[in-house]
Amino acid sequence: MLGDVDPRVVAVLAATLVVGAAVQGLVGLGLGLVAAPVTMLLEPSLMPDLMLWLAMLLPMATLAREHQDIDWRGLGWALGARAPGTAVGVALVAVFSTRALGIAVGLMVLVSVALTAHAVVIPVNRGTLLAAGFASGITGTATSIGGPPLAILLQHRSPRQIRTTLAVYFLLGAAFSLVGLLLAGRLEVQPLLLALLLSPCLVLGLALGRLLHGALPRDRVRFAVLGVCAASAVLLLVRSLL
Repeated sequence: MLGDVDPRVVAVLAATLVVGAAVQGLVGLGLGLVAAPVTMLLEPSLMPDLMLWLAMLLPMATLAREHQDIDWRGLGWALGARAPGTAVGVALVAVFSTRALGIAVGLMVLVSVALTAHAVVIPVNRGTLLAAGFASGITGTATSIGGPPLAILLQHRSPRQIRTTLAVYFLLGAAFSLVGLLLAGRLEVQPLLLALLLSPCLVLGLALGRLLHGALPRDRVRFAVLGVCAASAVLLLVRSLL
């Protein structure tokens, strides 16, 4: 099941996924922001497939517990634009090297951190939802980080609506991206098997996130996570550029 992946790398990925799933359990997104830079650093051959499979598995666990207040109307517009964005993302995966995608992941994380740290108030309407869905399709397929565009739009909604709406979006959006990669002949079996092996880490992380809901101030956790994400992205950019 591990194939050529070093067991030590798998152990680091497991710990990273627990942290990422806990963050996502707290604020609605975070698995890709935390785990994608680490995965690209340690085993770039697994990207973006591994993170896309994990992005499908984690929302299933989230929605099994919470499925109220989902913004279905907003999801309809965003998902409608994700399909053409996915096609562009597949083209990027086929054309660009692992090094180039590493730079893309690093930049995507840094931009996401900057936008999240300084809350940008963007109106939620048909146009912004279409734009967010299209951008998410590109970045989610090419770098496995597709949540920030929609999350930025929903940041002023209730925590439950953010978590559940993003969970549905991640589930269906990752499925779109995986189908696109399959049709392009870019989908591998090993990342799926590794995702299944690591899936208990997601459940553990979600449970940890629920425990932290009332134990830690949300802003304190949020800024600590942003710092970790930014540091990982900078390290990834340095390695990719050099």
